[in-house]
Amino acid sequence: MTPDAADADADAFAREMADVTPLPGDRRGRIAERRPVVIPARAPRASGRGALDEPDDAFAAPGIDRREIRKLKRGDYPVTGRRDLHGVTTTEALASVRRFVDNSQQAGHRCICIIHGRGLHSEGGVAILKARVRECLRTHPAVLAYADAPRSGGGAGAVYVLLRK
Repeated sequence: MTPDAADADADAFAREMADVTPLPGDRRGRIAERRPVVIPARAPRASGRGALDEPDDAFAAPGIDRREIRKLKRGDYPVTGRRDLHGVTTTEALASVRRFVDNSQQAGHRCICIIHGRGLHSEGGVAILKARVRECLRTHPAVLAYADAPRSGGGAGAVYVLLRK
């Protein structure tokens, strides 16, 4: 659409709406004004791998073959442990993830699943828990790789994690 056409549309809309009067505000206060959601700028990752344009749906520790990520995404590793983080705060979730990864490694698990959700009900629709869990996994020494779970395992709302032996 050209700028002239956009201006013509805006003028036509303004003419049609000229006699419209806005509805009065809610006297009982049932409708709260929504403040705009401010999404903070992402800081560089502490892992040193660091490009901000790097996709965060998968990670492989230095020295780990990227084919491991494909295996995780396909579901080639059997999942031997699951942790569901729905309904917990970010602080509780990160502590839970650290304990779960430590305990799973000690128990000899090779692949685990962490269900963090997609952030559909988060304020502004931003998946805060998903990002924080993945930052935590990136810095945990027991994590070799992670990737979005296959669709049958939760898709983008879950992450499969490959642990050190």
